[in-house]
Amino acid sequence: MNWKAEIKAAADRIGGYTVTTPVMTSDALWERPVAIKLEHLQHTGSFKARGAFNTLRAVDVPAGGVVAASGGNHGAAVGFAAHRLGHKAQIFVPEIAGPAKIALIERTGADLTVVPGEYADALDMAKRHEQRHGAMQVHAYDAPLTVAGQGTCLREWEAQGLDADTVLIAVGGGGLIGGSLAWNQGARKIVAVEPASCNTLDAAMTAGAPVDVSVSGVAANALGARRIGQICFDLAREHATPVVTVTDTAITDAQRLLWQAHRLLVEPAGACALAALISGAYIPASDERVAVLLCGGNIAPDPLG
Repeated sequence: MNWKAEIKAAADRIGGYTVTTPVMTSDALWERPVAIKLEHLQHTGSFKARGAFNTLRAVDVPAGGVVAASGGNHGAAVGFAAHRLGHKAQIFVPEIAGPAKIALIERTGADLTVVPGEYADALDMAKRHEQRHGAMQVHAYDAPLTVAGQGTCLREWEAQGLDADTVLIAVGGGGLIGGSLAWNQGARKIVAVEPASCNTLDAAMTAGAPVDVSVSGVAANALGARRIGQICFDLAREHATPVVTVTDTAITDAQRLLWQAHRLLVEPAGACALAALISGAYIPASDERVAVLLCGGNIAPDPLG
């Protein structure tokens, strides 16, 4: 697949539908300046709107509408995009999505079903709905249109003047880092950062293929896929992507630091990439310029109710 062309096409499709999120350089987060992209300021509070709009604008949506399984952020993005484009949407989320993300999805106007268990259980229900009602499945991470849409984030950052040797990106199912790897094509180092309690890519790279992992921890409602997507795995293996894991304590420390230093309020998943830097899970070279992608801001509980 010509990923560069697919991501350029995605950028054209979603122009006017997504936010060009701001960037900044911080001297207060680490011993050297760190470039940051504030993707948590995207529509519905995460990068997921990129893949959702790209998918829904690239295809003819059937009369049955769209269906998606989500830990929360993807469901909100699909619901938002579907409403904006005039399609009905059915979203399935696991109980661990939590009240704040469930309320966010409800505000998009989508029909919502909360499923006992984790993301994989919600995905099973979404597949059944797809078969019964002729709806179009919008996969959260392992579909070319989703991955290409997420790849527009790094493309956009580069157009904004990204000046870094290395970009740290959090991993759940692999849509965001997969899209970033697809756009980057080895031009700079991309480091995958995962919670130790849901380490899908780390486990897959060790095993040589995607494998199931257990899911828990503070970021599970955003990064809690049970298995890495095949697209992401293939790209990560092709580019020999380094993977580091971080503890829940490191993630919450990074959350706190972002708030204290810059009044940036992000969810645990949004702080995961920074956690690798400040905890020492990733140690850059002395002259290495580092960038961090803040991917989500749907903190729970909602601080303003």
